[in-house]
Amino acid sequence: MDGLLIDSEPLWHEAEVEIFGGLGLPVQRDDTRETKGMFVDEVTNHWFSRYPWEGPLPAQVASQIVDRVGELTLSHGQILPGAVETVAAMATRGPIALASSTPHRLIRVVLDHIGLLDAFEVICSAEDEGWGKPHPAVFLTAAAQLGVDARRCVVFEDSPAGVLAAKAGRMFCIAVPEDEDAAAPEIQLADVIVPSLAVLDLDRVDALFL
Repeated sequence: MDGLLIDSEPLWHEAEVEIFGGLGLPVQRDDTRETKGMFVDEVTNHWFSRYPWEGPLPAQVASQIVDRVGELTLSHGQILPGAVETVAAMATRGPIALASSTPHRLIRVVLDHIGLLDAFEVICSAEDEGWGKPHPAVFLTAAAQLGVDARRCVVFEDSPAGVLAAKAGRMFCIAVPEDEDAAAPEIQLADVIVPSLAVLDLDRVDALFL
């Protein structure tokens, strides 16, 4: 969802820099790329282990970040080019799910904001899993809830951690990375790499299953 359907990755970076900065942590925007794709509780635990702070627990800070991203999404979030068309096109090819590292309460805010709340048969969050990306748990749960063999699934991802998760789950993967991630070795593991959903050739998706 984040960075693929909506331009929310910068909003996550902004919220993390703002809230961690308020706790006295020297976390800048480039630093937040270290945890891109991870579940928010894993993000706060990561930075707490590096810069232990006094005050709110990591889980409480995670909740603050989610709330702030929700505010920023409603005021600034924009659906990304090709997102609606791609979701619609994939729905004609088989059942579709949304599997995200974002908590459920924010998933609903985002999907409602961009008009895709009813587009998916299944919605899964890594908050229900024992591990976040790059572990494939959330993708495997989505496949199971759809009743589809994981090896017959295609995952759309924008982050290196997400691509690793998809391939660890033995799924096909289409990567739509940000410019800063395009050369990452993890991204190169994807079966198809495109700069935007707006230029995705759906014939390349269909060819994966031949």
